[in-house]
Amino acid sequence: MSQENEQLNNPLHGLKLDILLNELITHYGFDILAEYTRIKCFKNNPSVISSLKFLRKTEWARETLERFYLYSYKNLPEPGEDEFEIPPRQRIIPLHIKAKEPKVLVKGEAIVPLSKDSFKETHRSKPEHKKEYNQGRNRENNRPERSRNDSKATSRESSSDNSNSNKSFDPYSNAPR
Repeated sequence: MSQENEQLNNPLHGLKLDILLNELITHYGFDILAEYTRIKCFKNNPSVISSLKFLRKTEWARETLERFYLYSYKNLPEPGEDEFEIPPRQRIIPLHIKAKEPKVLVKGEAIVPLSKDSFKETHRSKPEHKKEYNQGRNRENNRPERSRNDSKATSRESSSDNSNSNKSFDPYSNAPR
């Protein structure tokens, strides 16, 4: 089979970036695109022209938007681990897989990734991510305990610092003259 025949089933084949972007904006809007793709050109003062300019210059953002188009808007099954590294425009989609209705995406329910490196970690739900983060980073549990003598010593140090702070501060006092 030739390369052109293999690409005929790919929804991105022959699709220009401006048409792809217009379809996504009319269906989802800038807010949902910003939240689900995590591309800032959709969040900060978005427009079609500025977004197209940014997407044409940055390959990672264009590939992220194309993945979103394939797997959220066209609702195709997620790629396997061997296909995940291949850019979306070069992926071969079997003939028996057809595009479905777009996914219904709700603002505020985007998946928060734990790291950028792992595809599997990005598919955890938002509340679990926050629970894990809060349990692992609790400040009160990670503080070392102080004895009473330590607290008295620190209070003496702070009182001596206060007496020095009453003097005027000269940043050039140690400079050579």
